[in-house]
Parts: sequence; structure tokens; C-alpha cells
Amino acid sequence: MSTSPASPAALSTAPAGTPRNVRWVLFGVMLAMLLSMLDNMVVGTAMPTIVGDLGGLEHISWVVTAYTLVTAVTTPIWGKFGDLFGRKPMYLVSIAVFIAGSAICGAARSMPELIAFRALQGIGAGGIGAGAFALIAALVPPRERGRYQGMTASVMAIGTIGGPLLGGFITGYWGWRWAFYINLPLGLLALVWLWRMLHVPARRIKARIDWLGIALLTATISAIVLAATWAGTTYAWGSWQILTLGTVAVLGLTLFVLAERRAVEPVLPLTIFTGHRNFPLATILLLAAGVAVFGAGLYLPLFQQTVQDASAANSGLLMLPLMIPVVIVSTIAGKVMSATGKYKIFPVLGGGFLTVGLGLLATMGTGTSRILTCTYMVLVGIGLGLTQQMAGTIAQNSVDMRDMGAAMSSVTLFRTLGGSLGVAIFGSLFTRAVHSHLPGAGGDTETDAHTLAHLPARAKDAYLNAVTSGTHQIFLTGAILCAAAFIAALCVIETPLRKAGPPTGTRSRQRDRRPQRTSAGQH
Repeated sequence: MSTSPASPAALSTAPAGTPRNVRWVLFGVMLAMLLSMLDNMVVGTAMPTIVGDLGGLEHISWVVTAYTLVTAVTTPIWGKFGDLFGRKPMYLVSIAVFIAGSAICGAARSMPELIAFRALQGIGAGGIGAGAFALIAALVPPRERGRYQGMTASVMAIGTIGGPLLGGFITGYWGWRWAFYINLPLGLLALVWLWRMLHVPARRIKARIDWLGIALLTATISAIVLAATWAGTTYAWGSWQILTLGTVAVLGLTLFVLAERRAVEPVLPLTIFTGHRNFPLATILLLAAGVAVFGAGLYLPLFQQTVQDASAANSGLLMLPLMIPVVIVSTIAGKVMSATGKYKIFPVLGGGFLTVGLGLLATMGTGTSRILTCTYMVLVGIGLGLTQQMAGTIAQNSVDMRDMGAAMSSVTLFRTLGGSLGVAIFGSLFTRAVHSHLPGAGGDTETDAHTLAHLPARAKDAYLNAVTSGTHQIFLTGAILCAAAFIAALCVIETPLRKAGPPTGTRSRQRDRRPQRTSAGQH
């Protein structure tokens, strides 16, 4: 496994130069990215109203599962198609699909229709997620990318905080259908903006599409996402359904690896994982950060509302102590990286902050004050700010531009899968902890503030202790995972960040070692 600095051949495939109006171009890319990020949180807030109108309470989980599953499955496919047929057209098509899916979701007349339309929307979201980071890589070399990290961090913060607030406002004043219709004007703005402003080298490679790899990857990802969604909730971890899905995932992954080694133009080139050890290390960092985000995003508001009596109406604002440091620290670290070319120290510090912050969150009890909780959240936010964007830059700097779409879609895919597995594992830990303190709780592990206020003192104390025990196990597990990320960061090789390469259409000699099976050009 090579750990040498980026070769001159690799440098020749770097972006020709950062456009002068790159911030305006990135605005369109980020707007589309924000749409897909906001959607799940806005729809999640609107779900009680949707169920009240359409019925189908027993199918409610599939509204989210269908979207998440299809997004995960199509992400690497969109990424590879961007490498083959051009990133701009693929990104514009994905936005168009997302807009169409949003329009018909808003017109759904039944829960099965909504689930099917959400799947179409998820296809577009997969392309948006895959294309955004690949386009950033095509527009901005790694050495200069730090200057724009604050934009990406801000989009993530707005999506996390603004989603629940926007969803509550839209549902309360305009109706749940506008939770989908709001995507139409914003999506059209992004579509027209990028069509006019985005200019990247057009390229088309004549190659056979790796249909076998796509089929095997789809089966594998589907099994993993469904197992993560159902395990510990719909089915027990040891049930035949989950064991069958696990078997399908392992078998599918094995066959996929064998197929990709023989494919002419693999949908997910294995060389991006074996060419430089920094890429798999970066995926570990992003996976740990994704688990931290999902764990904190789901269970911190629950702890604050249940144990610390915070207002559920301001659930989005409860995350501010976590998200504001992400934006500030990410921006500062990015500027320092661009100025010095040094970056290894940031994920190392980030892994340390995440481990300490989550470890301190695991110590919270029923008497922990909100101020102390916010302090711990700030530490986690600093860790995320030092880790998430920097790990993406490390991954970008580790692969050839020719495979950038597949590489960045892989990063997005592993972050999604890490989040799905994290939610499943955390949900199982939380439910088990609550049941151990409340043997008669059955399936009810959540109690709203009104019900909690009217419980007898002994029952209320028992429930609060149960929630505290559940969050303790979740954050302790997260701290252990982030400790592994800290070790991974220590193993990163600090290779020079690529700068803008010569404006040529040549491909690297390293890639030309492949069998002559394609014809490529830029025009």
C-alpha cells in the first residue's frame, strides 16, 4: 500500500484552477445540498400531521426508510456516472429528479403513494449528496479547499438546526404538503443557477456500465440499511430476519469485491481503498463523526427535554451549543490549512475532543445542569469542526481526479451507513437500558412532558433514571468509537495537498496503466 506523497501524475489531474467566482458557483451547489439535508428533518417534524391526514400509521417508518435506503443505494451509482459522463449534467439531473419527487410527494393521496414517491425523491438526493463533494473537488484543489470549509459547515448546521424549526412553521401555517412543495422554488433556483454559473471540463468516457457491480452493491447496501433500521425495533437482533439480512450483506459484499476486481470500469474502484492508506483512514474518521452527530442529534434533545425539562418547541435551538462551534472551528481550521498546507493535527485534535466530549456527556445524571451539558456539547462541536471537513479533504487528496466522483460518493455512503448503524445500535442500547430500569415499560420508551408532569414522584424518578442510564450507554459507546477515530488520525500520512494543476486534459500515467478499454477526452 503506497504512502508516498502525491505524484506529479496525480497533480496533473488536479483542477486547472479555482474560478474567480467560485463562491457564487458553490452557493448553487450548497443550496442543492441544503435541500436534501433539510428534507428529512422537515418531513420528520411534519409526520404526525401527515399520518393524521393520510392514515397508515403502521407504515410511518417506511416514509423515512424508503428515502434513506434509496439514497444510500444510488449514491455510489451517481458518483460513478459523474466520473463517466460528466459531473455537471449528472448533478443537474439529480436536482431535477429531486424536484419531481418533491412535487408528487406533496400531491400524495395515500401512505403507499407517499412512500413510493419518497423513494423517487431519494434517488435525486443520492445524486445531490454524491455530486456536491465531487464538484467541490473539481472546482477547488485540496490546498485551497480550507478557505471554503465554513460554507459546507454552515450548510450542515443550518440543515440540522433549521430543519425542525422550518418543519414546524410550515406544517403549522401552510399544511404538511408544503413541507415538500417548498423544495420546488428552491430546487429550481439551484438548477438554473448551476446551469448558468457552473463550468467544469466536460468529459465522456466510452465504457460498459458495471451492471453486475451495481446489482450486487444495491443488494448489499439494502441488506445493511434494512438490518440497521429494523434491528432492535421491528425485529430482535438475533431474529431470523436480521440474521438473514446480515448473511445477505456479507455474501453480497464478498461477491461485489470479486466482481469489481474483474470489471472493466468498476462502479466502486477498489484502488481508491488500496492506493493510499489515508483514504480508508479518512472514512473511519467520517464514520465516527457521523455516529457522533446522529447520537447527539437524536438523544441530546431527548435528555434535555425529559430530564432537564427543556422546551420541545425549541428542539432545534437546543443544538446550537453543538453546531455553532462546528462552523467557527471548521472555518478557522480550513484557513490555517490553506495557509500552511498542514492538516494532520486537526483530525488528531478533533478525535481527542470528540472522545472527551462524548465521555463527559456519558457522565450526565438527573442533577446535571443545562449549562454543564452545553459545555460538553461545545467540546463535541469543536471535535466535529476539526474532523468532518478535514477528513473529507484528506480523502479528496488521496485519490486521482478521474475517480473523484466514486471516491466522494463512497465517503458519503459510509457516512450514511455509519449513521444508520449508529441509530440502530443506539436505539437498541437505549431501549434495553430503559427496560432494565422499568421492567413494565413494554414498548413505550418515550413519555411526553405533559404525561411526565402528572406521574407520581416515584414513577417519575424511575423514568428519569432510565433515560439517564440509556443516554449514558449511548455516549459511552460513542466515546469508544471516537477513540478509535483518534487512533486512525494518528496513522494519517501528511502528504502535500494538491494545488491547481496545469489546465490540460491529460490523464495520469498511473491510470494509463489500466488495460486500454476506454477512450476519454475533454472538450
